[in-house]
Amino acid sequence: MIKKIINNPKKVAEEALHGLNLAYQGKTILLSNASAIVKTTIHDQKVALLVGGGSGHEPLFAGFVGTNLADGAVCGNVFAAPSPDQILAATQAVNRGKGVLYLYGNYAGDNMNFDIAAELATAMDIPTKSIRIWDDVASAPLEKIEERRGIAGDLFVIKIAGASASSAANLEELTRITTKARDNIRSMGVAVSPGSIPETGEPTFEIGEDEIEIGMGLHGEPGVAREKMMPANVLVDVMMEHILTDLPFVAGDEVCLLVNNLGATTMMELLIANTRIREILADKEISVYDTLVGSYCTSQEMAGFSISLMKLDNELKKYYDMPADSLALIKR
Repeated sequence: MIKKIINNPKKVAEEALHGLNLAYQGKTILLSNASAIVKTTIHDQKVALLVGGGSGHEPLFAGFVGTNLADGAVCGNVFAAPSPDQILAATQAVNRGKGVLYLYGNYAGDNMNFDIAAELATAMDIPTKSIRIWDDVASAPLEKIEERRGIAGDLFVIKIAGASASSAANLEELTRITTKARDNIRSMGVAVSPGSIPETGEPTFEIGEDEIEIGMGLHGEPGVAREKMMPANVLVDVMMEHILTDLPFVAGDEVCLLVNNLGATTMMELLIANTRIREILADKEISVYDTLVGSYCTSQEMAGFSISLMKLDNELKKYYDMPADSLALIKR
Protein backbone atom coordinates (compact mmCIF):
# COMPACT_ATOMS: atom_id res chain seq x y z
CA MET A 1 0.00 0.00 0.00
CA ILE A 2 1.48 3.36 -1.08
CA LYS A 3 0.89 6.13 1.46
CA LYS A 4 -0.70 9.39 0.29
CA ILE A 5 -1.79 12.53 2.11
CA ILE A 6 -5.40 12.67 0.91
CA ASN A 7 -8.97 12.64 2.23
CA ASN A 8 -11.47 10.45 0.37
CA PRO A 9 -9.60 8.30 -2.20
CA LYS A 10 -12.64 8.47 -4.48
CA LYS A 11 -12.60 12.26 -4.60
CA VAL A 12 -8.91 13.08 -5.12
CA ALA A 13 -9.36 14.39 -8.68
CA GLU A 14 -12.26 16.63 -7.65
CA GLU A 15 -10.47 17.97 -4.57
CA ALA A 16 -7.21 18.54 -6.44
CA LEU A 17 -8.94 20.51 -9.19
CA HIS A 18 -10.75 22.59 -6.58
CA GLY A 19 -7.43 23.41 -4.91
CA LEU A 20 -5.82 24.25 -8.23
CA ASN A 21 -8.67 26.59 -9.10
CA LEU A 22 -8.16 28.40 -5.79
CA ALA A 23 -4.44 28.71 -6.54
CA TYR A 24 -5.28 30.59 -9.75
CA GLN A 25 -6.45 33.47 -7.53
CA GLY A 26 -9.61 34.32 -9.47
CA LYS A 27 -8.15 33.90 -12.96
CA THR A 28 -10.21 30.73 -13.47
CA ILE A 29 -13.58 29.36 -12.43
CA LEU A 30 -14.46 25.79 -11.51
CA LEU A 31 -17.47 24.47 -13.42
CA SER A 32 -20.41 23.31 -11.33
CA ASN A 33 -19.75 19.66 -12.20
CA ALA A 34 -16.26 20.08 -10.64
CA SER A 35 -14.56 18.46 -13.62
CA ALA A 36 -13.16 21.49 -15.46
CA ILE A 37 -11.71 24.94 -14.99
CA VAL A 38 -11.90 27.76 -17.52
CA LYS A 39 -10.44 31.25 -17.69
CA THR A 40 -12.62 33.95 -16.21
CA THR A 41 -11.83 36.22 -19.16
CA ILE A 42 -12.07 34.89 -22.74
CA HIS A 43 -12.68 37.60 -25.29
CA ASP A 44 -15.57 37.42 -27.73
CA GLN A 45 -14.92 35.87 -31.16
CA LYS A 46 -11.81 34.10 -29.91
CA VAL A 47 -11.05 30.64 -31.25
CA ALA A 48 -11.05 28.59 -28.05
CA LEU A 49 -8.57 25.95 -26.92
CA LEU A 50 -9.81 23.17 -24.62
CA VAL A 51 -7.31 20.63 -23.30
CA GLY A 52 -7.96 17.62 -21.14
CA GLY A 53 -7.53 14.03 -20.08
CA GLY A 54 -7.19 11.98 -16.95
CA SER A 55 -6.08 13.42 -13.64
CA GLY A 56 -2.95 12.15 -11.95
CA HIS A 57 -0.52 13.86 -14.33
CA GLU A 58 -0.44 17.22 -12.57
CA PRO A 59 0.26 19.93 -13.51
CA LEU A 60 -0.98 18.56 -16.86
CA PHE A 61 -3.62 19.53 -17.98
CA ALA A 62 -5.27 22.10 -15.74
CA GLY A 63 -2.00 23.76 -14.77
CA PHE A 64 -1.69 25.12 -18.31
CA VAL A 65 -4.84 27.25 -18.40
CA GLY A 66 -3.96 30.91 -18.75
CA THR A 67 -2.71 33.75 -20.91
CA ASN A 68 -1.67 32.50 -24.37
CA LEU A 69 -2.27 28.93 -23.20
CA ALA A 70 -5.46 26.88 -22.84
CA ASP A 71 -8.81 28.56 -22.28
CA GLY A 72 -10.02 25.60 -20.27
CA ALA A 73 -9.12 22.11 -19.10
CA VAL A 74 -11.47 19.20 -18.48
CA CYS A 75 -10.19 16.49 -16.13
CA GLY A 76 -11.37 12.92 -15.61
CA ASN A 77 -10.63 10.72 -12.63
CA VAL A 78 -7.07 9.53 -12.05
CA PHE A 79 -5.79 7.96 -15.29
CA ALA A 80 -9.34 8.01 -16.74
CA ALA A 81 -10.81 10.10 -19.54
CA PRO A 82 -13.37 12.82 -18.78
CA SER A 83 -16.90 11.88 -19.82
CA PRO A 84 -18.58 13.30 -22.96
CA ASP A 85 -20.96 15.32 -20.79
CA GLN A 86 -18.05 16.84 -18.86
CA ILE A 87 -16.26 17.70 -22.10
CA LEU A 88 -19.43 19.22 -23.56
CA ALA A 89 -19.96 21.41 -20.48
CA ALA A 90 -16.39 22.69 -20.76
CA THR A 91 -16.86 23.24 -24.50
CA GLN A 92 -19.89 25.42 -23.87
CA ALA A 93 -18.01 27.35 -21.19
CA VAL A 94 -15.05 28.28 -23.43
CA ASN A 95 -16.90 28.76 -26.72
CA ARG A 96 -16.98 32.37 -27.94
CA GLY A 97 -18.53 31.87 -31.35
CA LYS A 98 -15.47 30.87 -33.41
CA GLY A 99 -15.30 27.19 -32.47
CA VAL A 100 -13.23 25.07 -30.10
CA LEU A 101 -10.06 23.06 -30.66
CA TYR A 102 -9.81 19.89 -28.57
CA LEU A 103 -6.24 18.94 -27.63
CA TYR A 104 -5.55 15.72 -25.74
CA GLY A 105 -3.35 12.64 -25.53
CA ASN A 106 -3.92 9.74 -27.89
CA TYR A 107 -5.63 7.22 -25.58
CA ALA A 108 -8.68 5.10 -26.38
CA GLY A 109 -10.95 6.56 -23.70
CA ASP A 110 -10.03 10.16 -24.52
CA ASN A 111 -10.42 9.55 -28.24
CA MET A 112 -13.89 8.05 -27.83
CA ASN A 113 -15.23 10.59 -25.34
CA PHE A 114 -13.91 13.69 -27.11
CA ASP A 115 -15.36 12.35 -30.38
CA ILE A 116 -18.77 11.92 -28.75
CA ALA A 117 -18.54 15.40 -27.23
CA ALA A 118 -17.67 16.82 -30.65
CA GLU A 119 -20.84 15.28 -32.10
CA LEU A 120 -22.91 16.74 -29.27
CA ALA A 121 -21.28 20.16 -29.76
CA THR A 122 -21.99 20.07 -33.49
CA ALA A 123 -25.66 19.46 -32.71
CA MET A 124 -25.53 22.67 -30.66
CA ASP A 125 -23.90 24.59 -33.56
CA ILE A 126 -20.49 24.71 -31.87
CA PRO A 127 -17.83 23.73 -34.43
CA THR A 128 -14.90 21.70 -33.08
CA LYS A 129 -11.66 20.18 -34.31
CA SER A 130 -9.59 17.56 -32.51
CA ILE A 131 -5.83 17.00 -32.37
CA ARG A 132 -4.53 13.87 -30.68
CA ILE A 133 -1.00 14.13 -29.35
CA TRP A 134 1.23 11.13 -30.15
CA ASP A 135 4.82 12.07 -29.33
CA ASP A 136 5.94 8.84 -27.58
CA VAL A 137 8.39 7.12 -29.95
CA ALA A 138 8.44 3.95 -27.80
CA SER A 139 4.76 3.13 -28.12
CA ALA A 140 4.54 2.26 -31.84
CA PRO A 141 6.76 2.30 -34.95
CA LEU A 142 6.89 5.41 -37.12
CA GLU A 143 4.71 3.86 -39.81
CA LYS A 144 1.98 3.50 -37.15
CA ILE A 145 2.47 6.93 -35.61
CA GLU A 146 -1.29 7.39 -35.12
CA GLU A 147 -1.15 4.54 -32.58
CA ARG A 148 1.43 6.28 -30.40
CA ARG A 149 0.68 7.64 -26.94
CA GLY A 150 0.84 11.27 -25.90
CA ILE A 151 3.29 11.99 -23.08
CA ALA A 152 5.20 15.09 -21.94
CA GLY A 153 5.36 16.55 -25.45
CA ASP A 154 1.82 17.74 -24.65
CA LEU A 155 3.41 20.75 -22.99
CA PHE A 156 5.00 22.06 -26.19
CA VAL A 157 1.82 21.47 -28.20
CA ILE A 158 -0.26 23.37 -25.63
CA LYS A 159 2.26 26.22 -25.63
CA ILE A 160 2.12 26.64 -29.41
CA ALA A 161 -1.64 26.09 -29.63
CA GLY A 162 -2.40 28.54 -26.84
CA ALA A 163 -0.26 31.26 -28.33
CA SER A 164 -1.65 30.81 -31.82
CA ALA A 165 -5.23 30.69 -30.50
CA SER A 166 -4.78 34.22 -29.18
CA SER A 167 -4.67 35.58 -32.73
CA ALA A 168 -5.91 32.80 -35.05
CA ALA A 169 -8.41 34.02 -37.62
CA ASN A 170 -10.39 30.79 -37.50
CA LEU A 171 -10.46 27.24 -36.22
CA GLU A 172 -8.81 25.91 -39.38
CA GLU A 173 -5.76 28.14 -38.95
CA LEU A 174 -5.35 27.12 -35.30
CA THR A 175 -5.66 23.46 -36.28
CA ARG A 176 -2.96 23.80 -38.95
CA ILE A 177 -0.44 25.44 -36.65
CA THR A 178 -1.12 23.06 -33.77
CA THR A 179 -0.85 20.03 -36.04
CA LYS A 180 2.54 21.24 -37.24
CA ALA A 181 3.73 21.57 -33.63
CA ARG A 182 2.43 18.09 -32.78
CA ASP A 183 4.18 16.54 -35.76
CA ASN A 184 7.52 18.18 -34.89
CA ILE A 185 7.74 16.67 -31.39
CA ARG A 186 9.28 13.38 -30.26
CA SER A 187 9.55 12.05 -26.69
CA MET A 188 10.64 9.02 -24.70
CA GLY A 189 10.39 8.14 -21.01
CA VAL A 190 11.99 5.71 -18.55
CA ALA A 191 11.01 4.60 -15.05
CA VAL A 192 12.66 2.88 -12.11
CA SER A 193 9.63 2.65 -9.81
CA PRO A 194 5.85 2.87 -10.29
CA GLY A 195 3.19 5.39 -9.55
CA SER A 196 -0.12 4.35 -8.02
CA ILE A 197 -3.86 4.89 -8.24
CA PRO A 198 -5.07 6.66 -5.07
CA GLU A 199 -8.36 4.76 -4.92
CA THR A 200 -6.57 1.41 -4.61
CA GLY A 201 -3.23 2.46 -3.16
CA GLU A 202 -1.59 -0.17 -5.32
CA PRO A 203 1.37 0.39 -7.70
CA THR A 204 0.59 0.51 -11.41
CA PHE A 205 3.33 -2.03 -12.24
CA GLU A 206 6.11 -4.04 -10.63
CA ILE A 207 9.81 -3.69 -11.33
CA GLY A 208 12.93 -5.10 -9.72
CA GLU A 209 15.11 -3.01 -7.44
CA ASP A 210 17.94 -3.24 -9.99
CA GLU A 211 15.82 -2.72 -13.13
CA ILE A 212 14.74 0.18 -15.34
CA GLU A 213 11.94 0.24 -17.92
CA ILE A 214 12.98 1.90 -21.19
CA GLY A 215 10.10 3.60 -22.96
CA MET A 216 7.69 3.50 -20.02
CA GLY A 217 4.22 4.98 -20.63
CA LEU A 218 2.53 7.53 -18.40
CA HIS A 219 0.18 4.98 -16.84
CA GLY A 220 2.72 2.20 -16.41
CA GLU A 221 2.38 0.81 -19.94
CA PRO A 222 5.38 -1.36 -20.91
CA GLY A 223 8.19 0.22 -22.90
CA VAL A 224 10.57 -1.24 -25.46
CA ALA A 225 12.88 -3.01 -22.98
CA ARG A 226 13.49 -3.77 -19.32
CA GLU A 227 17.18 -3.53 -18.48
CA LYS A 228 19.46 -3.57 -15.47
CA MET A 229 20.21 -0.16 -13.98
CA MET A 230 22.85 1.78 -15.90
CA PRO A 231 24.72 5.08 -15.57
CA ALA A 232 22.77 8.20 -16.54
CA ASN A 233 24.92 8.89 -19.59
CA VAL A 234 24.38 5.39 -21.00
CA LEU A 235 20.64 5.66 -20.41
CA VAL A 236 20.40 9.07 -22.10
CA ASP A 237 22.37 7.72 -25.06
CA VAL A 238 19.76 4.98 -25.53
CA MET A 239 16.84 7.40 -25.24
CA MET A 240 18.32 9.99 -27.57
CA GLU A 241 19.08 7.40 -30.22
CA HIS A 242 15.38 6.51 -30.37
CA ILE A 243 14.27 10.16 -30.41
CA LEU A 244 16.77 11.63 -32.86
CA THR A 245 16.40 8.96 -35.54
CA ASP A 246 12.61 9.06 -35.52
CA LEU A 247 11.78 12.48 -37.00
CA PRO A 248 14.70 12.51 -37.83
CA PHE A 249 16.53 15.43 -36.22
CA VAL A 250 19.59 16.46 -38.25
CA ALA A 251 22.51 18.87 -38.19
CA GLY A 252 21.33 22.47 -38.45
CA ASP A 253 18.02 21.84 -36.69
CA GLU A 254 16.97 24.11 -33.84
CA VAL A 255 14.96 22.54 -31.03
CA CYS A 256 13.23 23.18 -27.74
CA LEU A 257 14.17 20.64 -25.08
CA LEU A 258 12.07 19.36 -22.17
CA VAL A 259 13.56 17.17 -19.44
CA ASN A 260 10.44 16.14 -17.56
CA ASN A 261 10.16 14.62 -14.09
CA LEU A 262 7.61 11.79 -14.01
CA GLY A 263 6.94 12.40 -10.34
CA ALA A 264 9.60 11.32 -7.86
CA THR A 265 12.88 12.06 -9.61
CA THR A 266 15.15 14.68 -8.10
CA MET A 267 16.21 17.83 -9.89
CA MET A 268 19.80 16.63 -9.46
CA GLU A 269 19.08 13.56 -11.62
CA LEU A 270 17.30 15.64 -14.26
CA LEU A 271 20.22 18.05 -14.51
CA ILE A 272 22.73 15.21 -14.85
CA ALA A 273 20.63 13.85 -17.71
CA ASN A 274 20.41 17.32 -19.26
CA THR A 275 24.20 17.58 -19.35
CA ARG A 276 24.48 14.44 -21.46
CA ILE A 277 21.53 15.44 -23.67
CA ARG A 278 23.24 18.73 -24.50
CA GLU A 279 26.52 16.97 -25.30
CA ILE A 280 24.74 14.68 -27.75
CA LEU A 281 22.88 17.54 -29.42
CA ALA A 282 26.08 19.58 -29.73
CA ASP A 283 27.85 16.61 -31.32
CA LYS A 284 24.97 16.31 -33.81
CA GLU A 285 25.16 20.08 -34.52
CA ILE A 286 21.59 20.52 -33.30
CA SER A 287 21.14 23.83 -31.46
CA VAL A 288 18.92 24.22 -28.39
CA TYR A 289 16.71 27.30 -28.49
CA ASP A 290 15.22 26.81 -25.03
CA THR A 291 15.33 24.23 -22.22
CA LEU A 292 12.68 23.34 -19.66
CA VAL A 293 13.61 21.10 -16.73
CA GLY A 294 11.08 20.07 -14.10
CA SER A 295 7.68 18.50 -13.38
CA TYR A 296 5.26 19.20 -16.22
CA CYS A 297 3.66 15.82 -16.97
CA THR A 298 3.80 13.36 -14.09
CA SER A 299 2.43 9.96 -13.14
CA GLN A 300 1.79 10.28 -9.42
CA GLU A 301 4.97 9.16 -7.58
CA MET A 302 6.56 7.33 -10.51
CA ALA A 303 10.35 7.67 -10.40
CA GLY A 304 11.69 8.36 -13.85
CA PHE A 305 11.92 11.06 -16.48
CA SER A 306 11.24 11.76 -20.11
CA ILE A 307 12.99 13.70 -22.85
CA SER A 308 11.05 15.71 -25.46
CA LEU A 309 12.39 17.61 -28.45
CA MET A 310 10.39 20.00 -30.63
CA LYS A 311 11.92 20.95 -33.97
CA LEU A 312 11.38 24.65 -34.65
CA ASP A 313 10.79 26.72 -37.73
CA ASN A 314 10.18 30.47 -37.86
CA GLU A 315 6.42 30.14 -37.41
CA LEU A 316 6.65 27.81 -34.42
CA LYS A 317 9.38 29.96 -32.88
CA LYS A 318 7.13 33.01 -33.09
CA TYR A 319 4.41 31.31 -31.08
CA TYR A 320 6.83 29.69 -28.65
CA ASP A 321 8.32 33.12 -27.88
CA MET A 322 4.98 34.67 -26.96
CA PRO A 323 4.61 35.28 -23.21
CA ALA A 324 2.53 32.79 -21.26
CA ASP A 325 1.10 32.87 -17.75
CA SER A 326 -0.43 29.91 -15.95
CA LEU A 327 0.03 28.16 -12.64
CA ALA A 328 2.54 25.67 -14.08
CA LEU A 329 4.16 27.63 -16.92
CA ILE A 330 5.24 31.27 -16.97
CA LYS A 331 7.16 32.63 -19.92
CA ARG A 332 8.14 36.29 -20.08
